Amino acid sequence: MRHIYSCPLRWSDMDAFGHVNNVVFLRYLEEARIDFMFRLAPGNGSPSFAGGSVVARHEIDYVRPLVHRHEPVTIESWVTKIGAASLTIAYEIKDPDVTYVRASTVVVPFNLEAQRPRRISAEERAFLQEYVDDGMTAAA
Repeated sequence: MRHIYSCPLRWSDMDAFGHVNNVVFLRYLEEARIDFMFRLAPGNGSPSFAGGSVVARHEIDYVRPLVHRHEPVTIESWVTKIGAASLTIAYEIKDPDVTYVRASTVVVPFNLEAQRPRRISAEERAFLQEYVDDGMTAAA
């Protein structure tokens, strides 16, 4: 299963060439990731992902330029790896017939109080497992 996020484009997202600026795509990915991890986290009042997380790595492939328009762009997100203390989220920023960006982010759950990384909880793992891409297996 993939998480679908409808991301609005802003006039200020464009660069001097009339395309969405490369740095702005990272903001789009962040919006989709936050929507996925925090608003869709399991359970009412669940502490899952609430303690914080940090980005350890981004990879991004710019496939085609995206120009400003009034219609939002779709960001599909899914999990490609679940480790003991990190997860990898993959994304495609696209329209039905065009892909603009393919990317991935390694996210590390973080204990803000202790100021250090923490392990993925059983509840978080169960939630993430639902979004593991077909054909991929999560690490134990």
